[in-house]
Amino acid sequence: MTGSRLTTMIFVGMLLGIAVGYLCSITWPDPQTSKEIAGYIALISDIFLRLIKMIIAPLVFSTLVVGIAHLGDTASVGRVGGKALLWFVGASFCSLMLGLVLVNIMQPGHNLNLPLPDVGAGTGLKAASLSLKEFVTHLVPKSAVEAMANNEILQIVVFSIFFGVALAALGEKGHFLAKGIEGVADVMLKVTGYVMLFAPVAVFAAIAATITTQGIGVLVTYGKFLVEFYIGLGVLWGLLMGVGFLMLGGAGIKRLFNLIKEPFVLAFSTASSEAAYPKMLTNLEQFGVPNRITSFVLPMGYSFNLDGSMMYCTFAVMFIAQAYNIPLTWGQQLTMLFLLMVTSKGMAGVPRASLVVISATLTQFNIPEAGLLLIIGIDQFLDMGRSATNVLGNSIATVAVAKWEGQLTTSDQRLDHVGAVAAAE
Repeated sequence: MTGSRLTTMIFVGMLLGIAVGYLCSITWPDPQTSKEIAGYIALISDIFLRLIKMIIAPLVFSTLVVGIAHLGDTASVGRVGGKALLWFVGASFCSLMLGLVLVNIMQPGHNLNLPLPDVGAGTGLKAASLSLKEFVTHLVPKSAVEAMANNEILQIVVFSIFFGVALAALGEKGHFLAKGIEGVADVMLKVTGYVMLFAPVAVFAAIAATITTQGIGVLVTYGKFLVEFYIGLGVLWGLLMGVGFLMLGGAGIKRLFNLIKEPFVLAFSTASSEAAYPKMLTNLEQFGVPNRITSFVLPMGYSFNLDGSMMYCTFAVMFIAQAYNIPLTWGQQLTMLFLLMVTSKGMAGVPRASLVVISATLTQFNIPEAGLLLIIGIDQFLDMGRSATNVLGNSIATVAVAKWEGQLTTSDQRLDHVGAVAAAE
């Protein structure tokens, strides 16, 4: 299935999912019944996401090891990694600051016209430790096998870096093993193609299950917050595309967006950035980013460069503070921003990670944690936008590092190369 046809089918799946979910919600209005029906519908999307998780660990390991082996030496690895981290920190700060500014301008929490949850109400979230010390400790896996079994992308990245650097240091002795791992990467990309054939059906099931339990009415009730949050995401998309325009020009950014359109839509409709990872890997290489850059920067971005999630954190904390009429000075807001810069880096691999980070931040500023109950019901719809934004942000970041390294191959350069080869023959 071609990329444009798959994207169209995903859109059709979304529309059908909304229609079927709405019909189910009005046919079986009883919450218990609708939840049971949604559970059966969601089986399809759950299986799809499990298939994605099945291929993520071997795909990240094999492509990253091959990429590092191709980089050739530790100096190159350090240079590319340093540039990537510098970009990630800058992008995270801009995303957090943008969310903070927009939520102060739009004030979505004021005049909410909704009953506020009791201050002592429980959120049902399992608190997670988010201290800098424990995050740094968590970086290093106790076992490479355990990291892969749990899909701990950041730990897989750390192990793969050590493995790839050691493999490159072996020189000719490691050539045979490098070829074997490259073959594994090719096989995993082929498996990815098979898994993606199920994407439209999975999208249909995910949307239908959500609408069945939540109903269309939840979109009306929280319409103002949803619209203003997506306006904020739209501004962030414009900012990211603007940076891409400055780097690549109009034709370049248009071509990039056409190539990442499919993973962007897939991440949005499934509310999962992981679902888009395999297609991003292949499509960015098609754009002209070398495999050694893509396979190194992209996995790091999944832990350090979650632009949509960053913006959501400041937006949601301030929304809850506004709902409870708790004013925060600009000094407190900037403190919150820097706190989120640290704590949010542990989001990868944590279930309902953004909510957990927000919960920890609320308690730091004496804002009722129960305020999370205001947004938990619509978190699926918010997560769709966050996930899609993360895909766009990581695509721009990977292209930026490649260009920074002087290794981004444009379509014109590829045509020149093909012409030169043909002339030589």
